[in-house]
Amino acid sequence: MQLGGPPFAAGGPVDRASAVAVLRAAVAAGVDHIDTAQYYGSGVVNDLIREALSPYPPGLAIVSKVAVGGNDASAVIPGGEPRRLREDIEENLRSLRAGQLAAVNLRLPGPGRVGARFEDQLAAMVAARDDGLIAGIGLSNVGLDQLRHAAQSTSIVCVQNMFHLADRSDTPVLRECASRGIAFVPFCPLGWPRGAANPVLTSPVVIRTADRLGITPAQVALQWLLQLAPNVLLIPGTASVAHLRDNLAAEHVRLDDQALRDLDRVGA
Repeated sequence: MQLGGPPFAAGGPVDRASAVAVLRAAVAAGVDHIDTAQYYGSGVVNDLIREALSPYPPGLAIVSKVAVGGNDASAVIPGGEPRRLREDIEENLRSLRAGQLAAVNLRLPGPGRVGARFEDQLAAMVAARDDGLIAGIGLSNVGLDQLRHAAQSTSIVCVQNMFHLADRSDTPVLRECASRGIAFVPFCPLGWPRGAANPVLTSPVVIRTADRLGITPAQVALQWLLQLAPNVLLIPGTASVAHLRDNLAAEHVRLDDQALRDLDRVGA
């Protein structure tokens, strides 16, 4: 998402060539899962992915989301009329120049009840999958009851909810996904909001742990997520090749017992 500049802002990246280089470097390094959405950068991110990677290499999973939009004020605008979901999927396919997406997440405004609207949205996603537009259905911002209901109705391949060291409120959702073999994809894995108020990267515990282990605070946060469960997939945003390499290096970091004990206090 950071490839398009500020979240949801129009106008695109400051340096388009650098954004393309980041995408190509990611795939060259073995990244096989790219998260996007048509509303990221008002369509610019999908354009960048197409420019950098099309025709797409075998095994590359491009995952998008529908039912929300954005504006220049970096706000998420709920949408999700069931009749619009297919149109949004088709718009992603056109902008990416792809015949099928590996998965598309139905992005909900937040955890809620299972009602007629959710049923209709889910039915629209199933129809898109059955028609070959998408290979799998994902859910985002989903509550535990909604996840259980959806998983009993059809196959769900991934869940994308906010989850990080300082916000573990969706631990029950993570566990439910693990028990069902559903990929759990934390968004904002380095904490939210960004900047000086970030509760993860500015945490004294995280900083001390990183210093002791000789790694970065971001690598601490990412490895902590990876060690939670084998079904965790990470999508940390990046806008530079150097930052990309730092993120990828988190896979090889090992947090010792002291680190895990200390990190349990973050956000407590």
